[in-house]
Amino acid sequence: MANIVPVEKDPQMLDSIGYKSTKIEDAMYMNELTTLNLGPTHPATHGIFQNVLLMDGEKIVAGESTVGYIHRAFEKIAEQRPFYQITTLTDRMNYCSSPINNMGWWMTVEKLLGVQVPQKAQYMRIILMELARIADHIICNGILGVDSGAFSGFLYIYQWREHIYDIYEEVCGARLTTNMGRIGGLERDFSEKAIAGIKKLLKEFPAVLKEFETLFNRNRIFMDRTIGVGAISAERALNYGFTGPNLRACGVDYDVRVNEPYSGYQDFEFDIPVGENGDTYDRFMVRNEEMWQSLRIIQQAMDKLPKAEGSYHANDSRYYLPPKQEVYKNMEALIYHFKIVMGEIDAPVGEVYHCVEGGNGELGFYLISDGGRTPYRLHFRRPCFIYYQAYTEMCKGQQISDAIMIMSSLNVIAGELDA
Repeated sequence: MANIVPVEKDPQMLDSIGYKSTKIEDAMYMNELTTLNLGPTHPATHGIFQNVLLMDGEKIVAGESTVGYIHRAFEKIAEQRPFYQITTLTDRMNYCSSPINNMGWWMTVEKLLGVQVPQKAQYMRIILMELARIADHIICNGILGVDSGAFSGFLYIYQWREHIYDIYEEVCGARLTTNMGRIGGLERDFSEKAIAGIKKLLKEFPAVLKEFETLFNRNRIFMDRTIGVGAISAERALNYGFTGPNLRACGVDYDVRVNEPYSGYQDFEFDIPVGENGDTYDRFMVRNEEMWQSLRIIQQAMDKLPKAEGSYHANDSRYYLPPKQEVYKNMEALIYHFKIVMGEIDAPVGEVYHCVEGGNGELGFYLISDGGRTPYRLHFRRPCFIYYQAYTEMCKGQQISDAIMIMSSLNVIAGELDA
């Protein structure tokens, strides 16, 4: 929806776009500017958020973003929930890569409780997190192609996102909101079917990814639509607090998996892809290369898994549910099962922060415990919320069609944005 705005009567709007002239002919020109509501329910926004853009024809002069349309008060809800039940809240942030959210939360709780996770469980978590990263980037880059008018690449690669969801389903019984893992590890070991699914991905997906790159990387139309569009400098990106692929596209090689290793990532060899210009094309290329690196990590983890020490869970009866058969015949196992399920085990007093490399950047959990059975305070560091603040600045001077491409390349997930 668009309407004529009497801009010369609105000094605040004039100041926002840096307009200082008082000439009559300039005032007449300013009358031709229009406001355009991009969202909150426009399908091109891929989520429920609004951008009010000031337009000079097709050119974006200024803009203002509005968030909070699906804010669900997760941080406040968490104060009333046992630690075990909070994982279902993390699912609903970046639902394109839920297992990363789940594992990041469990690692935060384990840091507070002092639980030592066996090496095997750590490697299993890495496999699942890297599968989630691939699924996340498939969605982002596939949809970016659609927004540029190229539908075939999306159809060709998207089936492998469904294959990854099949693996999730075999591991935990869920596909989108996975509720995967437990304090100390995972619910169960990988089944033969799950292992076969992972091996199939490692064998067959590289050819599909290569074909996807062939369709886009040197495609003249796609390059014209993305190169130089929505560029941001490394300095500005750092000032805003960018992390993840959007920061690495600016040439900054920061990756939580390398700078602050967790879950055994220090045992793996992989590269950090970086761009140069921080534009839409570089963001696309960085995510493509990250999928290759994720495949490389998964292959190494699959090779290391048979020799890894320990089981798929920690041997800590205070926090990890005992085997069901033990519950039926062992009184102590029954007691611990009841106490864990009912959330009757107090956490120690403490204050911890833990972060993981999410699909969109540094996903952090700041947890304060007062010694009770629920968090005293919990804050999510949501990468989408941080870098979305730069969106209107990145759109300034671009065309309205570019605004869609920029938003898509940033991979703004409404659930993570609002939380």
